[in-house]
Amino acid sequence: MEESQEVAPQEDASTSRGTDNPLPRVVLRPNTYSLLDGEWKFSLDQEDRGLREGWYLGHKYQHTANWPGSVEEHMAATTGDQAPPAWQDKVIAWYEREFTRPEKLESGGKRIYQITFGACGYETRVWLNGRLLTDVEGGDVHYGEYNSFSFEINEDHLLPVNWLTVRISHSKDAEVPRGKQESHVYKRGGIWYQTYAGAVRSVWLETVERNRLRSRVGVQSLIEDSLVRFSFTTRIQDPGQYLLKLNIYERGADDDATPLATSDYPLRLEAGQKQQYVVIEVPNAKLWSPEDPHLYKFEAQLFDNSGYASEIEGHFGLRKIEARGRHIYLNNKEIYIDGILYQPGTATYEEMRRHMYSMKELGCNLVRVHIAGIDPRIYNLADEIGLLLWVEVPSPHSSTRRSRVNHRRELLRMLALIETNPSVIIWSLYNEDWGAQDIATNPETRQYIMDIFHFMKIRYPQFLVVDNDGWQHISHEGKLKSDMLTAHLYTPKLAKWKKLLDKLTAGEMEGVAVLPLVIGDQYFYRGQTPLIVSEWGGFGFSDYGGPESSEERTERIKAFKLELRKRKIAGDVYTQATNIEEEKNGLIDFHTGELSVPAGLLSTRDYVEKPKKAPKKKKS
Repeated sequence: MEESQEVAPQEDASTSRGTDNPLPRVVLRPNTYSLLDGEWKFSLDQEDRGLREGWYLGHKYQHTANWPGSVEEHMAATTGDQAPPAWQDKVIAWYEREFTRPEKLESGGKRIYQITFGACGYETRVWLNGRLLTDVEGGDVHYGEYNSFSFEINEDHLLPVNWLTVRISHSKDAEVPRGKQESHVYKRGGIWYQTYAGAVRSVWLETVERNRLRSRVGVQSLIEDSLVRFSFTTRIQDPGQYLLKLNIYERGADDDATPLATSDYPLRLEAGQKQQYVVIEVPNAKLWSPEDPHLYKFEAQLFDNSGYASEIEGHFGLRKIEARGRHIYLNNKEIYIDGILYQPGTATYEEMRRHMYSMKELGCNLVRVHIAGIDPRIYNLADEIGLLLWVEVPSPHSSTRRSRVNHRRELLRMLALIETNPSVIIWSLYNEDWGAQDIATNPETRQYIMDIFHFMKIRYPQFLVVDNDGWQHISHEGKLKSDMLTAHLYTPKLAKWKKLLDKLTAGEMEGVAVLPLVIGDQYFYRGQTPLIVSEWGGFGFSDYGGPESSEERTERIKAFKLELRKRKIAGDVYTQATNIEEEKNGLIDFHTGELSVPAGLLSTRDYVEKPKKAPKKKKS
């Protein structure tokens, strides 16, 4: 594919087996692509004149900006400031770059071009040569800032030199999913952070087939029957008879390897998009776990009646997660969650990679990715190195019907793109009732959360689901609408820590966390649900107290972890992995990934009392 000088150097066209994934995506497509990262023209539009004045038809941009990068970084660069400037209500930015027309597509019109944004937003419009593009989902405007979206390109609309124009609008609207970025409700400071909006992930031009499998794949496994359930999404321009062929390999197998399993599925497909559920048996399959993160590769091809095929590939692991009584079971074996809270903030992909390896080195078997969108390659990395993941929907900051609509859309976007990863075992719908502040008083809020919980349990049985992490879990008719009873407990004092843990394990619903643990109908805890202390520690952050020196912090963590393991608790999540803005409580250097405490500190394998061996009988 030819490129203009501004385009990043040409990447290898194929994404063959065993190569690193160069783009922010989970499922791969062996095609040609050109990264459009690098220098773009850039202008702010705080008076919102660009649409009226038709900037997409031609505009003299005042600055340049490096894509990917946040609009805050680009604003700072235009003023020469060291720190990103704060914007009070709304920011509108325009970006534009040129690229040369790629080589003409062959294959008799069976392929088209597609422009994909790894993430951009919150509100994004895109023009090609002055023509407004409609995304694959059918919208002229893309809403959301955490997940990828694409535009199909008609080859006839490409010129010898093309210009791509992007308008990004973001606000501090509290009804928009934003995680811990500041809003009109929660102002920056303490645990609320600088916004990080705009062109935050790569953009690329690629070739795709007119009739194809989309890179949205769901995988479910029931380890008892060696069957793997796949859900594929087809996108068809030309209705007709197709054949879906699915091959399963060991991950890392040679190109000429024989599949471990293969199956064909004839399909009659109409124009548009359709999800198709298929099942394949993988005999004598090995299971995935943190101790042995065994992965398989799938290769799916969609053949038309002429034998022309589109192809996608990815990996999966067979695992089963279950909340049963007081305990959590992975592959029918009881596990204890040694977790850590992770807030990636403005970390680059390479920094996040270092963080993940360092959290593993700390002895963690789980990382709780705290209400943030991350580069999807990090999910793949967790699969490879054996780290369980607890992911959360970036929350809005107010509880309204509109915020709930936005919340549900964000959840579905996330699910569509990371449903193949065996490392993802837990989802939180809300955290500490942010975006659901009226959960205790508004039946409509509770009903929405219960409906989403039930939807998740039916549609995505491979996950555990938490309704509102930390406190104020919902009870309906005495049944908890959460797979786990979680509590956020912060105290630097060991004596108080012991009392809180005793209250929690005794089933007391009040006087444990900041707010009652359960709201709604009466809930009587008798050991029927796993207890997770899903936030604790935070030592060094002024709001939580505790030791600041590494040596003192190490000893305090050991003492607190020991008390956790003395009680009938199924897991814990220490706060937190790295420092972020005013929260100076990290155990890992944000840039280098170096630990400030001993390796293995958060593993509780050494905290559990080992059964004493019976004394040997003396020989008579």
